[in-house]
Amino acid sequence: MSTTHSTPADPITIVGGGPKKVLYTLKTVARIGLLNSAKALNSKNTCKACGLGMGGQRGGMTNEKDEFPSVCNKSIQAQSTDIQAPIPEDLFAHTLDDFKQLSAYEIEHLGRLNTPLFKSADGNKYTPVSWEFALDKMARSFAATHADRTFFYSSGRSSNEAGFVLQLLARLYGTNNVNNCSYYCHQATGVGLYNVIGTGTATVSLEDVGNCDCIFVIGANPSSNHPRFVHQLKNCRERGGQVIVINPAKEPGLVRFAVPKSAKSMLTGGTWIASEYVQPKIGSDLALLKGIAKALLETQQIDAHFIAEHTDNFATFKQDIDNTSWQTITQHCGIEQEKIHHLATAYATAERAIFAWGMGITHHLHGVENVEAIANLALLRGMLGKPAAGLLPLRGHSNVQGIGTVGVKPVLADDVLQQLEQHTGAQLPRREGMDTLACLSAAHAGNMDAALIMGGNLFAATPNSQWAQEALDKIPFKVYLTTTLNLGHVTGMETSEALILPVTARDEEWQPTTQESMFNYVRLSDGGIDRLHNVKPEVEILCELGKRLLPNSPLDFTQLKQHDSIRAAIAATIPGLGELKDIASTKQEFTIKNRLFDTPTFKTENGKAQFQTSPLPNAVASQDYPFVLASIRSEGQFNSIIYEETDSYRGTNTRWSVLMNKEDIHALGIAVGDAVTLTSPQGEMKDVKVFAFDVPRGNLLAYYPEANVLIATKHDPRSKTPAFKSVPVQVVTFQG
Repeated sequence: MSTTHSTPADPITIVGGGPKKVLYTLKTVARIGLLNSAKALNSKNTCKACGLGMGGQRGGMTNEKDEFPSVCNKSIQAQSTDIQAPIPEDLFAHTLDDFKQLSAYEIEHLGRLNTPLFKSADGNKYTPVSWEFALDKMARSFAATHADRTFFYSSGRSSNEAGFVLQLLARLYGTNNVNNCSYYCHQATGVGLYNVIGTGTATVSLEDVGNCDCIFVIGANPSSNHPRFVHQLKNCRERGGQVIVINPAKEPGLVRFAVPKSAKSMLTGGTWIASEYVQPKIGSDLALLKGIAKALLETQQIDAHFIAEHTDNFATFKQDIDNTSWQTITQHCGIEQEKIHHLATAYATAERAIFAWGMGITHHLHGVENVEAIANLALLRGMLGKPAAGLLPLRGHSNVQGIGTVGVKPVLADDVLQQLEQHTGAQLPRREGMDTLACLSAAHAGNMDAALIMGGNLFAATPNSQWAQEALDKIPFKVYLTTTLNLGHVTGMETSEALILPVTARDEEWQPTTQESMFNYVRLSDGGIDRLHNVKPEVEILCELGKRLLPNSPLDFTQLKQHDSIRAAIAATIPGLGELKDIASTKQEFTIKNRLFDTPTFKTENGKAQFQTSPLPNAVASQDYPFVLASIRSEGQFNSIIYEETDSYRGTNTRWSVLMNKEDIHALGIAVGDAVTLTSPQGEMKDVKVFAFDVPRGNLLAYYPEANVLIATKHDPRSKTPAFKSVPVQVVTFQG
């Protein structure tokens, strides 16, 4: 790692990856033990980290291209959490107030949960209880209220089997209030892609990524969040291709990255990743994307035949682009017209381009429009419907896509509902369910009585922390299924009841489970590692709830405990998953049918892709709140889980910090290392430490979930995703 300073306010320059990550891995392995780490990383179980996926039946460190070792820092971090000793029960003599004094890092690293816990409405402690007490209490609490006053939530950590049982249980109980963490991340992707091509997932495979000659990385930082994807970017550069990065922050790991598995990359001090790096203002991606389209149209660098044969609405789209002036575009995004033309020309030289994006695209009030604009660019040059070209949303959690596929969402397609009814022999509710934020809004209004939360940290994931705490506490009864404690288990239950049930990690499951990667690839995890002796699989718990809550159900929940039975039900009811039925015996992992597009026939009504048109959004900043802040994740975290308090790539030594343009620091009359207060209409962060970073003037970065106190519950009207990355704020200095 190299660091240079020219002035005290200059951003530091760091090469991503490299020896530090190797040393971190060694330190982690030493802490958890060589035998434990080898067993965990080499077993035939799917990686627990990002949606890129690896492991399964090819072995723990191998991907579907048989690349070995396909492992990264995030994989090691995830394993280190699960391979912990149980939390000593003596700790639960402490009050919730004591636990709240711990940082997110400290509470996550107390150890593994190994006993059910109960907190009464008027209590301030968790008490260890028996499984029988916990299961009966859970069933009585849900039976005591109407189904529409409850909701069921899942993170992307759980298996397809657990997700399917969760949503089926909820619907048999009588509610479609079934939702998942994608409403806080990539739901805008699903909506936007569906509008354009009739399906909401990636159109390319990992093999396609290995054969393309141009990759756009837009609003994402895979060097921190998807490190193994950086290896694919490195490969693209080394075979003469382009990597075009569009991101407000100049992330060091996307400029140069020392790939630990590549000796050449390590010895040369890192591989150059970005061939082009453009930094639009936060939230202005739509203007820049329209600008690239405008440049392509003006220079006629489009595929007119593809557009005529395989798309609709091009004339309307072109008219909108023609009507958007260059002055408007450049003022919105802060990128000069000449540079935008240069990007368009670079794209025009590609024969097989893939567009990849993250939450920098979806976390805005116009997230769906951003996704549609990316798809429009692909259509302009015929980069959909042919091998090694297409669209790739970078999914965060290892099975978040699978959870949605098996029905953990508030609205199911009519054909799926009919198949479920035929399979179960029960009539399921047709009333439209509520998304994640809508369920919490109902809770805040006092209209929720019970919630089942499977995995994740719903408190930390929700904007406006004070509001989120109030909403959760207004739910009289909550049950959490989790492997470890987090701050969401001790916050938002000050006056309410809660159960915490310890569950098996993926590689500890009693029966094989399946997961789906961002490439629509389904893997089989064997499970079977024995670490703790008082934890249960999620399916076991959900089926026990079903037996107690729905004793007259036509569905046999005892039989459903068998994962083969669950997979047979999924295969019979969910399109494209027929091969799942026998996967435990065949061991044949597979790509879901009709998801990838090698030919330009799309899943729209007429088989053609649909160009989408939308106006540019209004500015976020105002006279009272002149800065625009984006919440970010550090290199040392995964989603809301904090593995390290520091961020080695950005050079910060505390998570209570703000990253600013050095000219803004100077203009405010402050210096790097000073403390400032950030305020928004929702709240404030007091005494945050100032760091210089390469971002546009007027733009700020702060870490998630700490920055949630500043973020409103306003959301994209079509995807319902909160605007985590376009937050109007004021910087208050002590001089001011």
